Amino acid sequence: MNITLALSGGGIKGFAHIGVIRILEREGFIIRGVAGTSAGGLVGALYASGYSPDEMEDRLRDIDQGNLFARMHGDGPAIFGFAGVTAILSDLLGERRFDDLRIPLALTATDLNTGLPVVIKQGKLMDGVLATSAVPGVFPAKQIAGHLLVDGGVMNPIPVAEARAFSPGIPVVAVVLSPPLGWQVEEGINSSTNVTLLMANLPLVYRLAGRLRLAQAFNLFIHAMDLTGQTLMDKQLKLEKPSVIIRPKLRQIGIIDHVDVSQVIRAGEQAAQEAIPDLIKAGEWQQRLRQRIAGFLTLGRGSKNGA
Repeated sequence: MNITLALSGGGIKGFAHIGVIRILEREGFIIRGVAGTSAGGLVGALYASGYSPDEMEDRLRDIDQGNLFARMHGDGPAIFGFAGVTAILSDLLGERRFDDLRIPLALTATDLNTGLPVVIKQGKLMDGVLATSAVPGVFPAKQIAGHLLVDGGVMNPIPVAEARAFSPGIPVVAVVLSPPLGWQVEEGINSSTNVTLLMANLPLVYRLAGRLRLAQAFNLFIHAMDLTGQTLMDKQLKLEKPSVIIRPKLRQIGIIDHVDVSQVIRAGEQAAQEAIPDLIKAGEWQQRLRQRIAGFLTLGRGSKNGA
C-alpha cells in the first residue's frame, strides 16, 4: 500500500521516526514521499537519500551526544549550536541536493524576516535540514538565499498538507513526537507536581549548569514552548486530518536530553506496530472512495453517450 509521511519535530526524540519507518517498510507499506519538520526533516532527508532504517540506526546509535549541540565559530545568536549535527550531516549527506533524492522530500521552515512559513524543496540538502531544525534562540538561524530561516515547527509543526501534495489520492501518515494536550492529567501529574526539567538527562556539564538560575529559567522557557507547540499541533491535526496518526510514547524526554538511541527507536517501532490496523483501514477506505468516484464518472459518461 502506498503512503506518504508527515514527520514532526521533537529534537532528540526524532530517532523514533526511524523505528516507525522500519515497521512501515516491514509491513509492506511503500513510502512515496516525506514531508518533515525539524528532527522529522533530518530523518526524512536521510531516508529520501537512500539510507534504510537499519543503516540509520547503525550510523546514529553511538554518536557523541555530549557534543551534538556544541557551538562552533560563526554561529549566530543561540544558546546551543550545531557543531556535532553538522559533522554528522556532512558525513551522511555530503553535497547531496534535493534533485538527487530517490523519493520526493519537503522540509518546512519559518522566515523570520517575513514571518511566513517556507517549504524547502530544492538546493543543498544539508542547508535545508539545518534550517528546519533551528529552534529559535536555542539553535542558530540559517541564512539561505537572503532568507533568515528557523525551525518549521514555529508555524507548521506537522506538515500534513505538504505530504498530501505529493500524491493526493493516498493515505497520509502523521508521526507526532509531542504528547497530546492533557497527558499530564492522565499520568497523575497535577499543579502541585514540579515541572519536569527537560535538560535533566544531559551530560554532566549541562546537569551542573542546570542548577543555575539562568539554566532553570531556560528549562521553564522550553517547557512553555512545548505546551505552545502541543496546542498548535493538536489544532493543525484537527484541521488537516491525516489518515492515521502515530504517536510514540516519549513524554518525559526533552528536545536536547541525553537518550538511549535504540530505546527511542524501539518506542517508534511499538507505536507504528499498534497503528497498523488503522493504516489498513485507511487504505481500504480510500480504495473504496476511489472506486465510488470512478463509478460515478463512468455513469456520467454513459448518460452523456446515451443522450
